[in-house]
Amino acid sequence: MSQFEKRVIAAERSNPRFSFKIKSLCYSIKIKNCKFQIRINMDIDIIRKDFSILQKEGSSVYLDSAATSLTPEPVLKAMDEYYRTYRANIHRGLYREAEKASVEYEATRRVIANFIGADSDEIIFTAGATGSSNMLMYAFELTDTFSEGDEVVTTIMEHNAVLLPLQAFAKRKKLNLRYIELGECFELDYDQAEKCITEKTKLVALTLASNVLGTINDVTRVARRAHEVGALVLVDATAAVGHVPVDVKQLDADFLFFSGHKMCGPTGVGVLYGKKSELAKLTPSYLGGGIIEEVTRTDYVLGEQPWSFEAGTPNIAGVIGLKKAVEYLETIGVENIQTHCHETLAYTQQELKKIEGVKIFSSDPVHNIGIVSFTLATVHPHDMAEILGKNGVAVRAGHHCAVPLHTELCIPATTRASIYLYTTKDDVDALIESVKEAQRIFAQA
Repeated sequence: MSQFEKRVIAAERSNPRFSFKIKSLCYSIKIKNCKFQIRINMDIDIIRKDFSILQKEGSSVYLDSAATSLTPEPVLKAMDEYYRTYRANIHRGLYREAEKASVEYEATRRVIANFIGADSDEIIFTAGATGSSNMLMYAFELTDTFSEGDEVVTTIMEHNAVLLPLQAFAKRKKLNLRYIELGECFELDYDQAEKCITEKTKLVALTLASNVLGTINDVTRVARRAHEVGALVLVDATAAVGHVPVDVKQLDADFLFFSGHKMCGPTGVGVLYGKKSELAKLTPSYLGGGIIEEVTRTDYVLGEQPWSFEAGTPNIAGVIGLKKAVEYLETIGVENIQTHCHETLAYTQQELKKIEGVKIFSSDPVHNIGIVSFTLATVHPHDMAEILGKNGVAVRAGHHCAVPLHTELCIPATTRASIYLYTTKDDVDALIESVKEAQRIFAQA
């Protein structure tokens, strides 16, 4: 149980006149048969107590959540409980521990489906976003959907997890790869996207939110155009899920994937969503135990979807931990997390802009998941990250697995600070002071 859940229960017990029901970090209060909600601000101090790494003496100011988020205690406890009390494989044994492991594993499928507006049989567990992307590209290759000369469209914002498998797929199938370019304010050029997607387009792959710019893309608009010409839509939601509300039906994505470790979950586990109608057309590209109805000397018959896409023993503890991560985020409310990140990012950008020589490569806070990438005229991003690191401020420097984007921006690298539900104003102030220190050090060099 999280610190916030304990707080709500304590409040309910100490106030017998009131009936408290937690809903997205709001108190739903009933007084004399009158029900209404009072929105309260996120108590970051309470939330931070759920992250033991932040309580450690000398811990860094953590501004690298876009690389991997921190993990709250309820997630760690759920995984530890699996290993300590019902460690067994799933979908096989008929003894108590195996049955419990199977139940918990499948419960995650339902929780994830509800979290992103899907059905349970549209959820496939993978090793992460990269695993999902590669699995899907090879599955596409086994279908008759793509022919030589067809076009696939992506964006200049894409992470290597999408771009590299897509490039390799296009080369193997001799497809033409086209790009949606940047427009103004670090957003996609949607007018150019309309023209880029043609009758020859068979697949449009785009990120819901850039891991460099923070930009939240209008996937629904792009999907509408893609479906007008009969193209499939693949969405990389890795940087977005758990940071902003995500609904696959609203986005009208045919496929969508994300990783657990970007949203308070464990590493090594991810999710691939596919519309039932589209999954039915795919042949699993990864084969092994647990996915078949029968096997002979010469052939095999696959089982039902989505289980036919989950060969071998999966990351059971990771999947169980992912369920607890989603439940934790739902307790706080993703909308509240989004608001907090918007407000904190606005302050961060405001303070960075006061430093002479800083150039920001990020969209405005309202259309941003909580990322600010920047350069300082006199300091290389890697030197900046090193100085910040020595001051106990954790950021990321480099091209962030998005080299074509940095090439388009005419810069070799950026320093990236990323904000999440546990980020405080004090964290931002520490960042700003360290950036100023780096400026002073290199001014003297």
